[in-house]
Amino acid sequence: MDLEEKLRILGGAARYDVSCSSSGVRRAGRHGKLGDCSSFGVCHSWSDDGRCISLLKVLFSNRCIYDCAYCANRASASRPRASFTPRELADLTMDFYRRNYIEGLFLSSAVWMSPDHTMERLLLTARLLREEKGFNGYIHLKAIPGAGPELIRQAGVYADRMSVNIELPSERSLRLLAPDKRKEDILGPMGDVAERISANREERKRFRKAPAFVPAGQSTQLIVGATPESDLRMVELAEGLYRRYGLKRVYYSAFVPVSDDPRLPRLESPPLLREHRLYQADWLIRHYHFTCREILDEKHPHLDEELDPKSSWALRHPEFFPVEINRADYETLLRVPGLGVRSARRILSARRVHSLDFEDLRRMGVVMKRARYFITCRGRYYADSRASDEEIRRRISTRYREAGGMGGKGQMPLFAPEAFGVGASDALTSATGEL
Repeated sequence: MDLEEKLRILGGAARYDVSCSSSGVRRAGRHGKLGDCSSFGVCHSWSDDGRCISLLKVLFSNRCIYDCAYCANRASASRPRASFTPRELADLTMDFYRRNYIEGLFLSSAVWMSPDHTMERLLLTARLLREEKGFNGYIHLKAIPGAGPELIRQAGVYADRMSVNIELPSERSLRLLAPDKRKEDILGPMGDVAERISANREERKRFRKAPAFVPAGQSTQLIVGATPESDLRMVELAEGLYRRYGLKRVYYSAFVPVSDDPRLPRLESPPLLREHRLYQADWLIRHYHFTCREILDEKHPHLDEELDPKSSWALRHPEFFPVEINRADYETLLRVPGLGVRSARRILSARRVHSLDFEDLRRMGVVMKRARYFITCRGRYYADSRASDEEIRRRISTRYREAGGMGGKGQMPLFAPEAFGVGASDALTSATGEL
């Protein structure tokens, strides 16, 4: 099989892994080296000036010894199989980079022969790129569940980011749909990487020239809709992963039916709206200081399809509102629908000079279509803001649908601030992930 055919097969096989966004690392250009890994990363993300950042995203192999029901590359699937060699993939990455097609590499793999064998192949590819090819760009490597800790530790020296995909949100679902995998094989490498990242930070404080270990942190992916777990379970798991392992991101991937296995649900289409709501809830936890139990609980185990999670929380807590813009502290401002992190900071800065009115808020990027129902300025409401909860809900959800949001079956708009429940200045960041 020639290299072009391998690339076609293994590039297509990688499309189901969404945990490829990168950020938080800076590796400046060096004499005699190729590539420059900027702070906003690569991997289909967006730079500060709006540019799309590209990467080579492939599987090392789609030959798998496991037979996970939800996976397109499972052992029993009838599809063309292929595998790179480490040198083939290293050469291919350099050829793509020299032609300015990519700025980095996202490398995952099916479990080929054994976890250790697969992880060793990924490690050799990264080592070739760094040591022989002099590649200084971004590398995201998948840590293979079940691989030996020493292999993963060695790979972490060459990678900017690593990820171990949990995929299924409970051990029960793992036994049902992926009986070849064990919970310990997934959480073990995740814990080992987290521990080594923490130790490396302390080491680099004492020895500035000590090699970095996974400087952009680690991430994981959860599949949405393949199993019956509630949104509460998904968000609670993500919150625990952030707290325990210091993950940079949890990615959510709407389940795409790839087989007629009777263990899988029958869906008319992937649950894209649910995926979108989970990302919004995740954003509130990471950047808006919400906890899972504030967003969801046993009485409300599923995210509202009509409203973003912050607006839904606000309508369930009328005692918290209205918020007086000229007196509220930062934490309180973050709870207001339509206010983002940046607009909240701008409010705190601007009101040191003068008292703010509604026009000032609009200029700062506050989404008044949402915020107007939950705030006062100088003790006054905005126009007809004293509506009932039912009326507010109707207006907000109607505006969301009219904005072209995913309230229906259409594609989520990238530049519509109303779709995110945050300030307009934060909308692009919410849409594209970490920058």
